[in-house]
Amino acid sequence: MAQDKDITPLNPVARLSFTEKFRLQTWLMGIIAFAVMLFLLVQAKFILIALAIAIILFSLTSDAINSISQLRIGRFRIANWLASIVAVILIASGLLTLAGLVISQINTVLTTTLSYTDDAQRAIAQMFAWMGEDVEASVLTTVRSIEISGYLRSAAGQAGTILSQVVLIILFVGFLFLERVWFHTKLENLMDDPAQARRVSYIISSIIRRVNHYLLVKGLISSVTGVAIFLLLSVFNLQFAVAMGLLTFVLNFIPSVGSIIATLIVTLVAYIQVPEPQTAVLIFVLAGMIQFILGNVIDPMLMGRTLRLSAFGIIISLAFWGAVWGIPGMFLAVPFMVAVMIVCSHIPAARPVAVLLSREGLPEEEFPLAAPAVPQDDSDAERAYQHAVGAE
Repeated sequence: MAQDKDITPLNPVARLSFTEKFRLQTWLMGIIAFAVMLFLLVQAKFILIALAIAIILFSLTSDAINSISQLRIGRFRIANWLASIVAVILIASGLLTLAGLVISQINTVLTTTLSYTDDAQRAIAQMFAWMGEDVEASVLTTVRSIEISGYLRSAAGQAGTILSQVVLIILFVGFLFLERVWFHTKLENLMDDPAQARRVSYIISSIIRRVNHYLLVKGLISSVTGVAIFLLLSVFNLQFAVAMGLLTFVLNFIPSVGSIIATLIVTLVAYIQVPEPQTAVLIFVLAGMIQFILGNVIDPMLMGRTLRLSAFGIIISLAFWGAVWGIPGMFLAVPFMVAVMIVCSHIPAARPVAVLLSREGLPEEEFPLAAPAVPQDDSDAERAYQHAVGAE
């Protein structure tokens, strides 16, 4: 009994102190884990960027392959492996063609940039002539102090890595197509619960569907915008029309700021080549109208309610991934944000994050409660998965 009297409950202050220490340790471990993850993202960005692009290309063509494999030509049916091989060949051909076009345009711009260096420096200084001759002379001196050759060498080095990045993307895409056959089997064995596996499949399919729709609409709008800028510069008989059209196509994938940067670059290129400021102003107005009509009118009409992302969240995502991965990270910022919002919306503890990332505070709906029964065979599993995807 004496021993029982010595046993006293923990002091509430001591319990509170223990809870605070546990929370502090949790926060510290979270900060350390985030720092380690950020370090790995920066150090392995060459491989991770290629892997992210490969996953996006794989998701874009995976649904098309499923549709093609269900087609019948008479009594024959296109095999899944044959459709996958054709898809990999088409992706490889498209990537290599696009890389060759980008490299050729970069070489063209680099070889002719030096001849426009003096004109470009004077044109930039003349933009500040209204502030006085002293300011114009100071700006000209500052611009001429910039080492143009160093930036050109850096740009040439970046162009040299494009081909190696494309080859790595093609390899990743090929291996992803090899693994897709066993994905659902691995997922069910990993979850060890058919209902949970269907839930994860639903989340993945929702991410793929939204990202695919975003990329297809953005690709269409960017293509039309790039062609329009090419025609605009061609009408004025300006050089670098192809390069500016390609640059506009690429920069339009960066939301909010990409179209603004593209318009300013196109205007600056026109201003350097044409001595009349009125022509540069006209090109600026026409390019701005093209960007506004296609980006602010047509794009939202085609996009609909696919993204429902917060504009401020998009800017934060652009800043973060731009700081981590540079320009490629800015291209991937929106797909990453879509994936984070959908995943967090299905995790009760992380749902506030999804609410903050969504535009109206209405993120992805929960997994449908009226899920089909546990499948008995592979055909039932496929029908269950299709039902879960279509239930949205």
